[in-house]
Amino acid sequence: MQRRTFISAAIGSVAGMGGLSLPGSMARGTPAASGMRLYQGAALAFGTTIAVTVQHHEQRQAELAIEDALHAARNIDRLMSIYSPASQVFQLNRDGRLARPDAHLLTVLAQAQALSQWSDGAFDITVQPLWQLFRVAAEEASLPADTLLRAAQARVGWRQLAWDSREVRFLRPGMALTLNGLAQGYAADMALAATQARGVRHALLDTGEFIARGQRAAQRPWTLGIQDPRDAEILAATLRVDGRSVATSGDYACAFTPDFAHHHIVDPASGDSPPELASVTVVAPTGLLADGLSTTFMVTGAARAHAMAARMQGIDLMTIDKRGHRRMSPGFPRIA
Repeated sequence: MQRRTFISAAIGSVAGMGGLSLPGSMARGTPAASGMRLYQGAALAFGTTIAVTVQHHEQRQAELAIEDALHAARNIDRLMSIYSPASQVFQLNRDGRLARPDAHLLTVLAQAQALSQWSDGAFDITVQPLWQLFRVAAEEASLPADTLLRAAQARVGWRQLAWDSREVRFLRPGMALTLNGLAQGYAADMALAATQARGVRHALLDTGEFIARGQRAAQRPWTLGIQDPRDAEILAATLRVDGRSVATSGDYACAFTPDFAHHHIVDPASGDSPPELASVTVVAPTGLLADGLSTTFMVTGAARAHAMAARMQGIDLMTIDKRGHRRMSPGFPRIA
């Protein structure tokens, strides 16, 4: 599983904290007047470096919280990777069925099914055959032939995935799924739960999607910069993380053509990438939901996305189309 790198970073370096040069390393900042200190740890997961930053008054508990959070996130990666032969998703894609699915996998499949039903199929985790077809064509600087595209599209359909606590299986041969639109958000949720179990109240979790609780320092909230989809050196917006989770999907993270017309997000109805949006940032109560909605809204387009979000409690979003036009919901926590 490769991380979708959309949100640039927490704004501002940690005062007095050295850089984390190696995954698995720990760093700590200078203590504040409150006696609290920032601690940060990092590890490899989802094809990149994930990070956990906490503010706490006791070093050992902070370090244990970070270790637990990183372990929880890496466990989700090991379980749901489409690349690792040891993962349950890899085994399902290889064999067409999976016995004794893990409870975490069942939780994510349930969210996927709910999003598919709610969006009339705009969100569909079984688009993997289409993604793979475009990836192979991109290696030769071409696009898939129409015959191959139609054949791959015939192997896509969320209703053709059956699952319960005993087994997950595909109802058509040649199907495959990807949880790249959900797993990183869910990993952030699990990492947060791990820090809270250690009594840490102030934390920022970065698994490729972000979730935060508490604040970075007294009277200073956690803040994130959202990358401009056409210039990695520019921030499209800066937002305050208000206790909700933040996820961004964009056409630039894995583009199959230089014009960004074809990329890793696929509309199952057309068999190709949705044409309107360059990026979508969603703020939601959980990382799992934020992650899934950001992918969903890329497919639906801006008008439908904003209409759908307006009917949901605790959901805000920013859409940026391919011409650079930005639209934010009224509650989007932008600070710059």
